[in-house]
Amino acid sequence: MKNLCTSIICCLFVFHSFGQETKTDSDHEIAVDSLYREDQFYIGVTFNLLHNTPKNINQSGFSGGMHLGFIRDMPINKRRNFAIGIGVGYSLNVYNQNLFIKKNQDTGQTIFSSLGGIDYDVNRFTTHLIEAPFELRWRTSVPKTHKFYRIYTGIKMGYLHSFNANLKQPGNKERVTKIGELNRWRVGATFAFGWNTFNFYFYYSLNPLFNNDAIIDGEAVGMNTAKIGLMFYIL
Repeated sequence: MKNLCTSIICCLFVFHSFGQETKTDSDHEIAVDSLYREDQFYIGVTFNLLHNTPKNINQSGFSGGMHLGFIRDMPINKRRNFAIGIGVGYSLNVYNQNLFIKKNQDTGQTIFSSLGGIDYDVNRFTTHLIEAPFELRWRTSVPKTHKFYRIYTGIKMGYLHSFNANLKQPGNKERVTKIGELNRWRVGATFAFGWNTFNFYFYYSLNPLFNNDAIIDGEAVGMNTAKIGLMFYIL
């Protein structure tokens, strides 16, 4: 995943360097588009966190995410520095932690427990989401340049279409992909700000990852996800 993210970011820099401003001739004036739009494509990398976790459940190691998509930018004032953005995207997220998830082969019930004090090599779950961002956008852009300050905030709706929980320890592997205790419809608040290529990005889920049927030692598993990272925008 690290190599993939690095390759994508390198390609982004190349695209950004050659695609932002174009002159047909050094002696001619740049054509001004009075109906320009901004930031139609996005790609981001994040560090993922789990909040409101049950007792004895902790994260371990690095948990990361990769996000990409398309947003339709729709300016709402004459200057075109205020806009609404609506789009569609894809999000891949990995969470390394010590929550053990297993299926009872006889009853089909999902069992949640802590791996505290138990040796293991890897324990993580991975989520794949289809997302629909809705943003309110403010920027200092003008038609002649694409280097500007921006502040984007909004709501991101998502559907968790794939879930994989994996445990690896000496002599044993466990994998669970289908559990009914997930809140597959995801809702999160987003905030991005920055200058030109580099933009800081924050996300916090407004509903827990697991529903009330997910219990560990008499306590709801719950867990809200948060993401902190960088977002890159491309015209």
